Amino acid sequence: MTGQGRVGRVQVYTGEGKGKTTAGVGLCVRAVGAGLRVFFVQFVKGGRRSSELDVLERAGIEVVRPARAWTGLLGPGPTDEDYRSVAEAWEVSEAAIASGEYDVVMLDEINVALAHELLQLPPVLKALQSRPLHVEVVLTGRGAPEGLAEVADLVTEMVPRKHYYDAGVNARLGIEF
Repeated sequence: MTGQGRVGRVQVYTGEGKGKTTAGVGLCVRAVGAGLRVFFVQFVKGGRRSSELDVLERAGIEVVRPARAWTGLLGPGPTDEDYRSVAEAWEVSEAAIASGEYDVVMLDEINVALAHELLQLPPVLKALQSRPLHVEVVLTGRGAPEGLAEVADLVTEMVPRKHYYDAGVNARLGIEF
């Protein structure tokens, strides 16, 4: 059921373990399968395009990915491009949440943008608290701030116990990206 009568929740997937984006993408696919309208925004993931974006678009999900270059967060620190792309991603995210046009708004890696102060928490909290009742918002990424966890209805923390990266295995097409 879309729109009226449905109560949306705020879900947060965070932690140091693998699977945060994958969990969110799975939720988006399930939502589309149920006839819900989905909007997907990717924060700070520039460079090579992840494979899941193609299938989301083929499923009719609007995908917004402002970052073009690899983020500086993995090296020397935030770049001007990081600030620009996060500002653009937040602008479209805020509008999508407020519009009520979507049943699910997925904000992939927004927690990373918040953790590195590329985006401030107060406007995010305001958008979550003032959203139309039916809008479900999913926020992924490491380092979710405690203030976000406090307003969320669901918080899942991915905890790594073992990872093949530690044995020198690189990210694999179709599995990690």
